[in-house]
Amino acid sequence: MVLQSPSNAQHLLLPVHPYTFPSLPSSDPLRVLPLLSGSEAMFSQQPQDLVVVAGQPVTLPCSIPGYNGVVLWIKDGLALGVGRDLSGYPRYTVIGDHSTGEHHLRIQRVELMDDAIFECQAIQAAMRSRPARLTVLVAPEDPVISGGPVVSLRAGDPLNLTCHADNAKPAASIIWIRNGEVLNGAMYSKTLLRDGRRESTVSTLYLSPTNMETGQQIICKASNKAVPNGKETSVTIDIQHLPLVNLSVEPQPILEGNLVKFHCSAKANPPVTLYRWAKGGSVIKEVSGDTYEVIVDHSFFTEPVSCEVTNALGSTNISRNVDVYFGPRMAAEPQSLQVDLASDAVFNCAWTGNPSLTIVWMKRGSGVVLSNENILTLKAVRQEDAGKYVCRAVVPRVGAGEKEVSLTVNGPPTISSTQTQQALHGEKGQIKCFIRSTPPPDRIAWSWKETVLESGTSGRYTVETVSTEEGVISTLTMSNIVPADFQTIYNCTAWNSFGSDTEIIRLKEQGGSQGPKPGSTLLFSTEYKHRYPMVYLMMVL
Repeated sequence: MVLQSPSNAQHLLLPVHPYTFPSLPSSDPLRVLPLLSGSEAMFSQQPQDLVVVAGQPVTLPCSIPGYNGVVLWIKDGLALGVGRDLSGYPRYTVIGDHSTGEHHLRIQRVELMDDAIFECQAIQAAMRSRPARLTVLVAPEDPVISGGPVVSLRAGDPLNLTCHADNAKPAASIIWIRNGEVLNGAMYSKTLLRDGRRESTVSTLYLSPTNMETGQQIICKASNKAVPNGKETSVTIDIQHLPLVNLSVEPQPILEGNLVKFHCSAKANPPVTLYRWAKGGSVIKEVSGDTYEVIVDHSFFTEPVSCEVTNALGSTNISRNVDVYFGPRMAAEPQSLQVDLASDAVFNCAWTGNPSLTIVWMKRGSGVVLSNENILTLKAVRQEDAGKYVCRAVVPRVGAGEKEVSLTVNGPPTISSTQTQQALHGEKGQIKCFIRSTPPPDRIAWSWKETVLESGTSGRYTVETVSTEEGVISTLTMSNIVPADFQTIYNCTAWNSFGSDTEIIRLKEQGGSQGPKPGSTLLFSTEYKHRYPMVYLMMVL
């Protein structure tokens, strides 16, 4: 392909100087002879400025009708040969009808070295053609994108693409194309090669993380006048990322004791290399795939199951708790308390359960709800507050549980005895004194008339003390009841570090149809019987 030079091509010409031809022997045919003047021969065709792509043929015309002398072709001031003998230039040939004065220069496969100024000279006619600039265009080599054909990068990282288009004349222009659209903002640089004619072009394109997607194809297209349609190459964007993981749990909710399936689905680039499962931070060694099946209990509600997925870039860990329905389980067990009289008593009882549970505090034997919170506070306790308390938790439609604790109140002794007790005349008789005391009584004494007896035997009288779970029973036994015993006032007194209590007891003669029979419960109230069953049994026997 031969391109005609633009109209201003003369501005690109190197200056051509006239040659002088000294007299030389005819044995030196390659030297240019002096030009002659006054010849009638004329050029009918002269070489013109041409632009040609390297590798294409080109013909520079030269016709001098009627001239039969020697014609020389001059390249950048040097003769190529004499007449048609261009043996030193195998790609060069003089063609045309010599007899009609045609001396055209034919160049096969134009090369960069042919980029020069050519002249046709008629030696004997002392004529020279106008200088003709042959401009050789060189297409760039195939462009190359560094790192191609696939460019990998981590998600979130920017990308700099570099494309080289080398050894072109003139320098190649480079554009970047994506999805048919030219991308702007590339930076360019050009380097002149050592031959002073060809150039290499480098273009760098910056792509932000938000301006690219994996699988996209980016084209680098290089062109110059030699290849106006351009040459192109491309790279594929490969955005690599840690595994993107989703952990599903089916079914949910579920009652403990049933089977649950965990499925760990992951998208990763590069591909997944490892699955690892754990529960509550402990690795489950027997599972290695993307699915885990297990019969769940209450621990799955608080100890999450995690799936860790690994690829060449690293690992992603995701965890899920299971919505397991289970009955109340004690998280903080309440403790029995021993407090001083008028102090506060605070019980703490914590349960876990699913769904949400209800907590109820009650005193054993009473239907009164004292609290629905984990904490039960009894302000300024009295001795009658002592007893058993129950913390009960209920998970609707699942189950219930309870825990019992005791409250012991430190205070002065409390004597609970029937003020009138019975005996038979002439028989052995007993009167009993029941003492409730926390701490236990330091001293218990019976007194009547001028006698005080704490323990042991004095005359007809014997004092015995027995401890039970509910208190202390002190018994005053008289070996032979006499009438005066029914007239005597008996005093039972108990002491501890908080104080004392006293109960006055009288002895009534038992007999006749109007008196209660031995073992009668008429002396004790129903509340007393239920509150102190062991004492009641011992006192009525």
